[in-house]
Amino acid sequence: MAKKIAKQAKAGGPKPVEELSVKEAKAEHVRLELEIGQHDKRYYQQDTPVISDADYDALRRRYEAIEQQFPDLRTLTSLSNKVGAAPSGKFKKVRHAVPMLSLGNAFTEEDVTDFVDRIRRFLKLSEKDELVITAEPKIDGLSCSLRYEKGKLVVAATRGDGAEGEDVTANIRTIKDVPDALKGKDVAAVFEARGEVYMTKGDFIALNKRQEKEGKPLYVNPRNTAAGSLRQIDPKMTAARPLKFFAYTWGEASELPADTQSESVAVMKRWGLPVNALMKKCKSVEELLKHYRKIEEERAELPYDIDGVVYKVDRLDWQERLGFVSRSPRWAIAHKFAAEKATTVVKDIDIQVGRTGKLTPVAKLEPVTVGGVTVQNVTLHNEDEIARKDVRIGDTVTIQRAGDVIPQVLGVVLEKRPKSAKPYKFPETCPVCGSHAVREEGEVDRRCTGGLICPAQAVQTLIHFVSRNAFDIDGLGEKQIEFFFEKGWVKEPADIFTLEKRNGKLKLENEEGFGKTSVRNLFDAIKARSEGIALNRVLFALGIRHIGETNAIRLARHYGTMEALRDAAIAAGKGNEEVFAEMNNINGIGEVVAEAVVEFFKEKKNMKALNALLDEIKIEPMEAVAKDSPVSGKTVVFTGSLEQMTRDEAKAMAERLGAKVAGSVSAKTDYVVAGPGAGSKLKEAQKHGVRVLSEDDWFKLIGRK
Repeated sequence: MAKKIAKQAKAGGPKPVEELSVKEAKAEHVRLELEIGQHDKRYYQQDTPVISDADYDALRRRYEAIEQQFPDLRTLTSLSNKVGAAPSGKFKKVRHAVPMLSLGNAFTEEDVTDFVDRIRRFLKLSEKDELVITAEPKIDGLSCSLRYEKGKLVVAATRGDGAEGEDVTANIRTIKDVPDALKGKDVAAVFEARGEVYMTKGDFIALNKRQEKEGKPLYVNPRNTAAGSLRQIDPKMTAARPLKFFAYTWGEASELPADTQSESVAVMKRWGLPVNALMKKCKSVEELLKHYRKIEEERAELPYDIDGVVYKVDRLDWQERLGFVSRSPRWAIAHKFAAEKATTVVKDIDIQVGRTGKLTPVAKLEPVTVGGVTVQNVTLHNEDEIARKDVRIGDTVTIQRAGDVIPQVLGVVLEKRPKSAKPYKFPETCPVCGSHAVREEGEVDRRCTGGLICPAQAVQTLIHFVSRNAFDIDGLGEKQIEFFFEKGWVKEPADIFTLEKRNGKLKLENEEGFGKTSVRNLFDAIKARSEGIALNRVLFALGIRHIGETNAIRLARHYGTMEALRDAAIAAGKGNEEVFAEMNNINGIGEVVAEAVVEFFKEKKNMKALNALLDEIKIEPMEAVAKDSPVSGKTVVFTGSLEQMTRDEAKAMAERLGAKVAGSVSAKTDYVVAGPGAGSKLKEAQKHGVRVLSEDDWFKLIGRK
């Protein structure tokens, strides 16, 4: 197997999805879910993306292709059903009345043709039937929703994870483009204007000049600067930044402004909301592409950054008929621009060690400007990627940037290669601790085996432990963890919660950067987290391989307590196949993740550190789903072709109501919701005497009809 994988790697690119075995697909699906999840968090929460849009889109396409080829891997919590990332926790949360979804992407003219053809087929339109589609620039900023009631701005929220965002009302009010009140006698009683907060190129350059003059770090690009500015805790900081807003759609509305997309945007403009003047109505693919090329040609001259053109079906009744698929509407798509390119020299290749021990090669470049951003570092991903592209120190390389982030290496300019350049030999020992670095069969990454003795992993594990979606302790971030680690005061998670007990000897308040007040605040924040934290946060914080936020939730929901999960993992590690099968069969977990959990609890050092932690904290159960619904606590199975909702929508609805959705029927099943074509599951329901419902019966049961 290893030789086969190596051969494929040398041939270029990953193994085609259709050639993957079920086991290979499961493993890659888990890996991609974790990787994409981390990138979503960096982009949507932290405003610090580390890969290009093109790289991200490629990861998404492969992830979704695997789910199409292996549909059993797709679950309610799949990334295919998610948008963005959860709110950061710095702001009060706002639940969106209407989800803020993302758009599907088109990269070629053929993709655009396919998009229009799909719409015509879905709506059963002939070639003679008129189909009007709007085309407008895709603003590269931060998505935001402005809720107006009786014409007055009451709440402004970021996209967040699509369902829940951050309350940035005070900050939005500082943006001159955003009206506090809409004007006009026909303003809807409730209207959520949605659009993009951005910074113009000129304002960005002026801001960086001020930063340089004051000896402060320069900002990377307008998009991240705008996002970071809007999400400042102090509205005065936001007010000091020259932000702007474009409205282009809406969320909840007591009544729609008009019958079409274009007319609705015109009404929004009349109400006083800023809209983009480059929107155009098109009646054919040719017109769409012509407008796309026109905007692309004018891109450099526009005062703001854009990364494509968005197409939307103009008629709102057709938008409603077309509906949504997964996390995006059928009636809209984003036609992305091609990547921007430049050439530069590789000065060195640096190996960075992550918290999981992964060795990541990073090319140190002669600084080069690509699309207005100065680039000095670019990831080379792994040793296979270096070998495939044969990147050497001293090489001239072509890089591209499809978004305002660190770019990717396209290839080497061989005619400029120095005679002294030698093939890069990937290290087999960890550059931090000297431990052996191994590469498991089927893996593309090489990892340090040093574990807890490797300073790189220890520090990163602790930083992860206190991160926003883990313990999220105020005043305890990366710098403080590094300081405490270097001092030898915090070597493992439990040490954080004993700091106050040991402070009589440590005297933290005497250290530079600390004082009595800040130390008291830190200890209070640590104590607050020790007195009650959700189980899923603790599981995520432990840094178990393959346990991201989603899998932590899955395990927490299934086992309920840390003790139950620990006992199950220990039993499975001792060969109890029934217990391992139970973990393996948790919806969305699977063999790869289950094995990672078992291995974590088998390691004595991990158990010692965990037990020490459990002595210092109190774990609370997760927030419960609805408990008072007619199906709360019931087990439901959906089968057949559902006509009023997709299978994923049905599962999501049931879980929100507190039901457990199962994939197979047993005597423990309470309801089977059967659509046309129901087969073996229906027979199993009859065999076990399980109550069978039609879709209408289901809606009546839950009170929706």
